Amino acid sequence: MAGAEPMEPPDDAIPDRPARETLAHLRARIAPAEAASGPVLPLGAPPLDQRLPGGGLALGAPHEIAPEDVGDEAAALGFLLALLARRLAEGPGEALLVLAPGHPLPYGHGLLALGLDPGRLLFLEAGDDVEVFRALEAALQAGSLPAVAGLVAEGLPLVAGRRLQRAGAGTLLLILRPAGAGRPNGAATRWRIAAAPAARDGAANPRPRWRARLERCRNGRTGDWLMEWDGGAHRFDLPHGLAGRAPAAGGTPA
Repeated sequence: MAGAEPMEPPDDAIPDRPARETLAHLRARIAPAEAASGPVLPLGAPPLDQRLPGGGLALGAPHEIAPEDVGDEAAALGFLLALLARRLAEGPGEALLVLAPGHPLPYGHGLLALGLDPGRLLFLEAGDDVEVFRALEAALQAGSLPAVAGLVAEGLPLVAGRRLQRAGAGTLLLILRPAGAGRPNGAATRWRIAAAPAARDGAANPRPRWRARLERCRNGRTGDWLMEWDGGAHRFDLPHGLAGRAPAAGGTPA
């Protein structure tokens, strides 16, 4: 109507700021309990697992891994393969590794050094990222593999992340992307991995180490650690006195 005053919403239709903050606080308290209801893959080091909802990486949800910087690509791939080895150590089955162009195939000696049996890895070379996500989705829907991983050229788009999360539960799902800014997506965790000098145990066997930064953790807490991989026990450790720079006061909610 001409000349009419614009209608204002009633005062009780807009929550005041304290009410909004209280609601956000309640959601933050409830969300970790909801996230812990599904199966997870513990990493083996309590200080790490305590920061992850449910005590480990949620199965059936995508987890994104990226090099911290150019030159850390091999370290990021090694971290991903160590996660696959830990998952496969829990029981029978194989893992699927789908590679976009530009990613080299891991070699047998390197896999064995991580405690990962090359005979338990299935490799599929895809033409582009779209084919990678299609193959991962099909594998998840089949529900026969304990772990799948995609090595992509660009990153995990939001739509692809949602489709993968709906495709199947109970499978460790990893996405490795190049260094650089990540696009928004539905990843449950986002890790940035940098190379670190390897350690040697009593038998003079090198134990890989990574500087790992958990920069996103849905319903959990972020942090920064020096992580060491024990390929014989298939678990991660935090070297004594070198446990990293995890934020004080319990980390930052994601």
